[in-house]
Amino acid sequence: MRFRLVRYFVLTSCVAFLAVAAALVFFQQQQGELFRSVQSEEAKFFGEVQTSFADQQARSARRDLLAIHEGGNVNLTRLFANTLWDQGLSALLERAGEIDVDQCRAIPDGQNADGRTVAPPEKKACFAEIGAQIRALPEFAFLNDKVYRAMHRSSVFKIKVYDTRGVTIYSSEHAQVGDDKIANAGFLGAMVGTPTSELTHRDKFSAFEGQVENRDLISSYLPLYGQDGDSIIAVFEVYSDVTRFVDRINQTQAETRAAQASNLQSIAAASENSQLLIDGSVKRLVGVLLGLLAVLFAILFLIVSRADRLLRQHEAERSRSQQQLAQAEKMASLGQMVAGVAHQLNTPLAFSKSNVTMAMEGMRELSAPVDIAARLAAITRETHDDVVTLKVAGARRRLSGMQLRGSDVDDMRTMLGDVLGGIEQMSEMVTNLRDFTRLDRNKTVDFDLNKSLRNVIYVARSVIPTTIAIEERFDDAPILNCNVSQMNQVFLNLINNAAQAIGKDGSITVSSQVTADAIEIRVRDNGHGIRGDVLPHIFEPYFSTKPKGEGTGIGLSIAREIVENHGGTIEVESTSDEGTTFLVKFPQANEHTIIDLAA
Repeated sequence: MRFRLVRYFVLTSCVAFLAVAAALVFFQQQQGELFRSVQSEEAKFFGEVQTSFADQQARSARRDLLAIHEGGNVNLTRLFANTLWDQGLSALLERAGEIDVDQCRAIPDGQNADGRTVAPPEKKACFAEIGAQIRALPEFAFLNDKVYRAMHRSSVFKIKVYDTRGVTIYSSEHAQVGDDKIANAGFLGAMVGTPTSELTHRDKFSAFEGQVENRDLISSYLPLYGQDGDSIIAVFEVYSDVTRFVDRINQTQAETRAAQASNLQSIAAASENSQLLIDGSVKRLVGVLLGLLAVLFAILFLIVSRADRLLRQHEAERSRSQQQLAQAEKMASLGQMVAGVAHQLNTPLAFSKSNVTMAMEGMRELSAPVDIAARLAAITRETHDDVVTLKVAGARRRLSGMQLRGSDVDDMRTMLGDVLGGIEQMSEMVTNLRDFTRLDRNKTVDFDLNKSLRNVIYVARSVIPTTIAIEERFDDAPILNCNVSQMNQVFLNLINNAAQAIGKDGSITVSSQVTADAIEIRVRDNGHGIRGDVLPHIFEPYFSTKPKGEGTGIGLSIAREIVENHGGTIEVESTSDEGTTFLVKFPQANEHTIIDLAA
């Protein structure tokens, strides 16, 4: 079936056009979604950056606030120590240090339900007793009065003093005097010279002014150095009120977050406008691309239409050329066959002509005596005259003088019999030639391939050298719906090729076999075989290993095309110096439409 270029181009182009259009639309949607996603991610990132910045700003403000107040507390501690050292602080440290705390610390700690180490009630009671002893010292009352006077209405809400043993010897909240802070991290850090501060929020807190609520406090553990400036003699814990500063930081943070929300809204609005612009741009781009594709399709359609017309012309020319070549190949085969047939006919014609000539000469000599004998017989039957009797006797003497004998008549009969045999031989040859060409049959019929093979072998024997034997090995009659003339052409070509491959002496075996699903015909020769580099090309048109002028190189190509048009296959196996086998296979119950190459 001819390939319809324009039809398939239109179909494939439409499919490709629709696919490209769908891809462009999908691309447009994906680009839109991608841009929205990118904008969303950018807005999210920007919001996170702003939030992180605001949080960082708040942390920095709190850190700075903590550092500033810690520095202030350090200075305050130094001022407080210098001011109160001679006014009872040194005396209180000395008197409180005389109170023994070892018996309290000897009481072992326990564990609560969470597994944490806690002091048992008896240990707490022991340190509470120590606190009561410290509060009973006159130095404590004197120092407490000085502290209240100095810190009243200041930002300092509480002061605590720990001796080097970790015992609270003074607290503006008197109930905490005597508490053991030996394991407190802030106290331990201050004991090695490292001030430690912490910002906390207290719902309720006991201050110099009494109970206060909702306060942000900075607590600092600060080392108190002795007169030598190197040794630490106590640790101060100072609580400063920074509520208004923290409120200011929180207000600033809230304002920053409000500005952030406003900025995000502005970004969202700008992103939406950008999205609309990009969607419009992408749609225009898709429209332009689709238009260009349509123009390209029109241009290609014109080119393909022109190419299709040229291909049709070339196909028609190629078909005519192929038909001419096929006809030439057939005529070449027929030429060889005619030469062989002429040779075969010459023998019976020659001896038939000789026999007929000799019989005619014999008949000419026999005509006179036969005529005389017939007249004598008539005369003898009609009269008994002596004169007539003398004439008959003379005629008999003349007949006896002739050299013709009865055996000569037998020879002439034999020669005429030979002539008849030669005529029958020529009639058989004509019949086989008629069956070979199938000029009196339809183009496709159900035909016995064995009969076709026998006809081909009969004709081939008149073409190939007599030194090459052809052996027949036929299975039960394989019936194939085929063009018999074309089948004869295929098998004659294979047998001729086999004979050419053999050369002078050899044998060709032609066999047929019917399997469950195929009809197989093999043509095998014991010639020189086909070289490995040549074998892949033997079915290519115009490929030939024969000398120039001795072959067209299309015989096997046409044979394969005929076989394939009949729904079959042709294969070849060849071994160097051992021979070649061609296998032709046709499926059973062949219902293929057959193309007449030489029609």
